[in-house]
Amino acid sequence: MPRKMTIHLTCGSIGVKADQREAIAFAHDHGYEAVEPQPEFLATLGADEMRRLNDALRAKRLVWGSAGLRVDFRGTEELFQEGMKSLPSHAKALQAAGVTRVGTWLRPMHDQLTYRANFDQHARRLGAIGQVLGDHGMRFGLEYVGPKTLWSSQRYPFVHTMAETKELIAASGRKNIGFVLDSWHWYTSKESKQDLLSLKNEDVVSVDLNDAPKGLTADQQIDNARELPMATGVIDLAAFLGALQAMGYDGPVRPEPFNAELRNMPREQALAVSAEAMRKAFALIGG
Repeated sequence: MPRKMTIHLTCGSIGVKADQREAIAFAHDHGYEAVEPQPEFLATLGADEMRRLNDALRAKRLVWGSAGLRVDFRGTEELFQEGMKSLPSHAKALQAAGVTRVGTWLRPMHDQLTYRANFDQHARRLGAIGQVLGDHGMRFGLEYVGPKTLWSSQRYPFVHTMAETKELIAASGRKNIGFVLDSWHWYTSKESKQDLLSLKNEDVVSVDLNDAPKGLTADQQIDNARELPMATGVIDLAAFLGALQAMGYDGPVRPEPFNAELRNMPREQALAVSAEAMRKAFALIGG
């Protein structure tokens, strides 16, 4: 089966600082196939400028990947409502560019809110975000965060598995909300290929690909100390990517290792090393 997934560049995920035009150039120069759209920049463009940007994207044989969410839904109601004020303009700019995917992550613990109170708050807020994004033709992905060292670090653990995320998505009431899958969180949540195969292509908005340090159990892994794909072989990326291939997943896949060594590299080296790691991983399923 031909690969439909695209190798996605999100510069910040590999410790590289770049504006939108730089990110597009970097993606092209290093063999990526998709690039993160930056809504703040896109919102500054007029129709002609947007058309020229998209022409440049196509000329470099690139497509838009997934955008990050700019709404703070994890904190106070005031912060949430402030973020919601700017969401329509960001969504409009993304829609004008042809972007169809937005993703975010779920904080897997809280010091004050019980699981139920936090769940209800998330369902309400994420549902409201999903509605705005859906009104602009976009799918909205949620990434559960799996490491036990993180979800057990505060008084009340919260959603940190695929099964719990399915429940939260259902409670949001929005059909355009799905998953951001990450091999790291799949591994630290001790999930299987069969868990992945319980999902369909339309359930998955975007994907992150990582490996894990050697010498630690899944429960001992620290969230901000990961490895590039194929670096150690601790995570079964053949099974992970094989499941995505089997479901016909057709969206972006990016490296997101939060790796200190990578962050300290010169930009060009970090970009090249990350792209090569992704190509090695995709070779597991035929390129």
